Amino acid sequence: MTTTIRARGPRELLAYIPFRLGYRPQDSGVLVSLRTSRGRVGLVARVDLDDLADLEHGPQVARTLVAHLSADGAARAVLVLYADVDLRAGAAPAARERAAVEHWTEAAEGYLGEPEVWVVTSTGYHGADCQDETCCPPGGRPLADLEATEVGAHMVLAGATVAPSRAQATSIPVLDAVLRRKASRAANRWRARRDAALATHDDEGLAAWRQEGLAAWRAATGVVEQAHRSLEEGVRDRLPAAVPATVLGRLEAALESVPVRDAVLLSFVAGNDELATLTAAADAADAADAADQVGTGTATALAAVVDPVAGLPPDPLRARCAREVLEAVAGAGRRGRQAPALTLLALLAWWDGDGVLATDRLAAALDADPAYRLALLLERALDAGLAPGWARQQGRTSRAT
Repeated sequence: MTTTIRARGPRELLAYIPFRLGYRPQDSGVLVSLRTSRGRVGLVARVDLDDLADLEHGPQVARTLVAHLSADGAARAVLVLYADVDLRAGAAPAARERAAVEHWTEAAEGYLGEPEVWVVTSTGYHGADCQDETCCPPGGRPLADLEATEVGAHMVLAGATVAPSRAQATSIPVLDAVLRRKASRAANRWRARRDAALATHDDEGLAAWRQEGLAAWRAATGVVEQAHRSLEEGVRDRLPAAVPATVLGRLEAALESVPVRDAVLLSFVAGNDELATLTAAADAADAADAADQVGTGTATALAAVVDPVAGLPPDPLRARCAREVLEAVAGAGRRGRQAPALTLLALLAWWDGDGVLATDRLAAALDADPAYRLALLLERALDAGLAPGWARQQGRTSRAT
């Protein structure tokens, strides 16, 4: 999310976390970066409780999380455990959770101040060390308290939803078998055209094939955008049909071309239509000035994503339309062919500040093609804890203030 959220107390923060993740965590530790004394929420990172509590590897997991939150500009941090235990009871069943807290505390002290820890169970929530029954009664405060919060109302109005589980939140709907066969046949036809142009060294034919692939992308995202705008205007009877399966198959094949994929990436940033067109035909362009324009323009466009000075958050509608089309391509296509679409989905999620979804989409992309170069580059950025440009820009501002 790119909306600025301030945590005005633990109740608001705990209400916000499931919206931020997109699902209700289970057996998890969630670290929340608070960038200023006023509680502006920054990075939200989820980790399996078993990993954070592990006696051998848990301390290193905690140190890595501290590094990520510090790079995000955190002034302090909150750890929220999602598990059905009461840490105040001191019983053996809570040994895992106490180990997780201990590893986090040892790693965070000296960097992020004294850690604040909360526990959310299936029925309530409480401070990890709160013994005041008027504040945290036995069993914790009721979860219903988290439903009537200002931040919850804000997220609902913004269209945010919460899935029951991580698997449901990150799943991509699969097209039915008949439509998938249509998509597969269309993809094969488009690959055959490309292969024929390559075999005969038909540069003009190959350039035309790429441009038609980019045109298919623009048409598909245009359909989705029109649908969303119609919904916003309340014109439900004018909604266009979903993107046809044949177009999804065409896009699967088109995204296998690096110039087309890069043109689609550039289209994520508004105002790049001409640049995307040049990029799609870059390999076949003979003019040096066109190549120079592609190189300079691409650097400028990518700076809007990665640069901490020029970085911009994604345009919500543009990013949503791109995401829905890419998910449709992935859901319509053949297993093992979806590395380009899944990598672009991971990049969109990373740019939006959703590291959990970015990690899941990237893992799926590398499962489809372990050697896919763009996925490997993005993996290195995620492993290094690199935030998108706009987030690092906010982090630098927070540290300055």
